[in-house]
Amino acid sequence: MGIEDKSISFRVYLVAFALLVMAILVSVKLANIQWVQGDHYRELARQRTVKNFTIPANRGNVYSSDGSLLATSIPNYIVRFDAVAPKPEDFKADLEPLADSLQAMFGKPADEYIDMFKRARKRKNRYMLVAKGLSYTELLRIKSFPLFKRGPFKGGIITEQKIVREHPIGKIAERTVGYERIDEDGDMLYVGIEGAYADYLKGKDGRHMMQKIAKNHWKPISDVNELDPIDGLDVISTIDVYIQDIAHHALLKQLEYYEADHGCVVVMETKTGYVRAISNLGRAEDGSYYETVNYAVGESQEPGSTFKLAGLVAMLEDGRIDTAQVFDTHGGDITYSGKHVRDSHKGGYGKISLARGFEVSSNTVLVQAVYNSYKDDPNTFVKHLNNWGLNNRLGVTLKGEGKPRIPQPEEKSWSKLSLPWMGFGYGVSLTPLQTLAFYNGIANNGEKVKPLFVQEIRAWDKSIKKFDKEVINPKMCSPETIKQVKAIMANVVKKGTGSKLYSENFSMAGKTGTAQVNYGKGGKNNGEMYYSSSFVGYFPADEPQYSCIVVVHKPHVAKGYYGADVAGPVFRRIAEIIYTDVASTKKVKLVD
Repeated sequence: MGIEDKSISFRVYLVAFALLVMAILVSVKLANIQWVQGDHYRELARQRTVKNFTIPANRGNVYSSDGSLLATSIPNYIVRFDAVAPKPEDFKADLEPLADSLQAMFGKPADEYIDMFKRARKRKNRYMLVAKGLSYTELLRIKSFPLFKRGPFKGGIITEQKIVREHPIGKIAERTVGYERIDEDGDMLYVGIEGAYADYLKGKDGRHMMQKIAKNHWKPISDVNELDPIDGLDVISTIDVYIQDIAHHALLKQLEYYEADHGCVVVMETKTGYVRAISNLGRAEDGSYYETVNYAVGESQEPGSTFKLAGLVAMLEDGRIDTAQVFDTHGGDITYSGKHVRDSHKGGYGKISLARGFEVSSNTVLVQAVYNSYKDDPNTFVKHLNNWGLNNRLGVTLKGEGKPRIPQPEEKSWSKLSLPWMGFGYGVSLTPLQTLAFYNGIANNGEKVKPLFVQEIRAWDKSIKKFDKEVINPKMCSPETIKQVKAIMANVVKKGTGSKLYSENFSMAGKTGTAQVNYGKGGKNNGEMYYSSSFVGYFPADEPQYSCIVVVHKPHVAKGYYGADVAGPVFRRIAEIIYTDVASTKKVKLVD
C-alpha cells in the first residue's frame, strides 16, 4: 500500500471516528432530554397546549333595604364552533338540521348558516363564532341542536362563560350602587357600594383546564371545573327603592325645567343615619341627565345660607346673643374691610330680630350677629365648628368624599374677612352630605350620626355582619338651643323664605340657600360665577323621621335661582309622598 493510500485510509478512519463521537454525544443528549430533562420539556409542552384558566367567581348581589335587587351577576354565554372536530359524515348529516334550528332560534336564514359552517370547515377554522350573549336557558337549548348535541369532541361545540354585572332598576342610583373595574391606565377603580364593599362582594375564583386549538384560541377540555368558584357575599344597602324613585324623579323634573348643570338629593333616616335615597344627576350635551359623578359625597363648595345655622347654634350655645335681639339691616348693604355684604331683598328688611333675620335669610343680620359676637374671640366660634366635625370628612365608606374647609384663626390665610364671611356661608367649604349630617344632628336632638349606605352583609339567609348607627358627636349642643333653632327652622317654612313650601297637611323645617359659586372671585381662576340653589331640612318638624338636602347647580337665571324656588319643590315633593304613600302603604310611624 502506497503512502497516498495510507493517507486516504487515515482520513476515512478519522471521519468515521468523528462521526462515532458525534453519534455518542447525540445519544447522550437524547438520553439526557428523555430521562433527565424529559419531565421539564413535557411540562413545558403541556403548558403551551393545555393550561388552567381562571373562572371569576360570581360577585354577591347588592340589595335595597326593602329587598329589591340593585346589582347582580348574570352568567353570559358564548358559543363557538371547532370545524375540525366533527367527522365528515356527521358534519354532512347534521348541517342542514343544525342550520334550521339556529334559524328558528335567532331568525337568521338557514342558508347563511350553512354557508358559514361550510366556509369554516374548508378553512379549518377551529374558533368560529356562532352566538353570544346567551342566557343559561338559551345555552341548554343550543347544546341540544343537531351536531352540537354530540359534544365538544364529536360535535365541535365550544362554550364560554362570562359574568355580566346588571342593574335591574336601571340608571336610578347607578353611581351609588357603583362598580369595580380597571380603567384605561390599568388602575382599579372603586366606585360606590360595589367598590367600597368589594372585599365582601367578590368571592373566590375557580379554575378550568383548557386546550389550545389555534393561535390564541382555547377550548375547555371537559365540562367539569378543576376548582369551582365560590360566590361572594350579598350586601344589603340602606337604599329604599320607593323613596329613591321619588327623589330621583323629583330632582330630574327640576333640573330639566331649570336647565341646570347638575344637582343632587339625599334623604337620610334621622335616628340611624341610613341613607334611604341619593340621586346625582349631571347634564349631557344633548340636554339629558345621567349619573356619572357623586356630587352629594364628593363636591365640596361654599354652601352659602345653609351654613347660617352653624353660626346661630354657636351664638345661642355661648349665650352671646338672644333670638329676639334686633339688628338694623342698613338698607340691605353693609361693608367689612371694604367688601360688601348684601341682602337678596333690595333695600333690606329694616330693623328685625335675629330669629326673623334667619327666617328671611338676611345676610346683613347674620353677619353682624356672628361678627359682633366673636370679633374679639374667633377661636371660640371656630372651636364649635371643629367640635361638630365640620372641619373633617365624615368618613363614609364610599370612595371620594370631598374635603371640607373651615378657616382656622392660626392659619396664615386667616384675614379680617374670614369671620364675617363665615357668618353667611362663604370662605368655607362643605359637601352636601356633610351639610346634611349637621342638620340631621340638630333634628336628632343634638346626636350627630354618620351617614350609612349599607346596613348588613349576608350569605344567603345568614347574617354575617350588621352596620348599626355610628355616633360622631353625642351632644352637639344643649336641649335649649335645639328647641330654639328647631322653632326658627319651622318658621322658615311657615313664614320665611320657604313659605312657598308650606302645607297644612304635613310639617317641615329647614333652611333655604342661594349661594353664588366663586362669589367675590369674579370667576377668575376658579371657573365662572353662577348660582347654587339649595334646601336642607327635616320632616315632620316636631318629630323628625327623615332629613333631606337638595342642591341644584347653575339653574337658568331667567327661570329662577332662589333655593326656595329651585330646590325647595324637590324637598316638598319627597316629604309629601313619604307622608301620604309611604306612611299608608308601609305603615311608617311618622308622628306620635
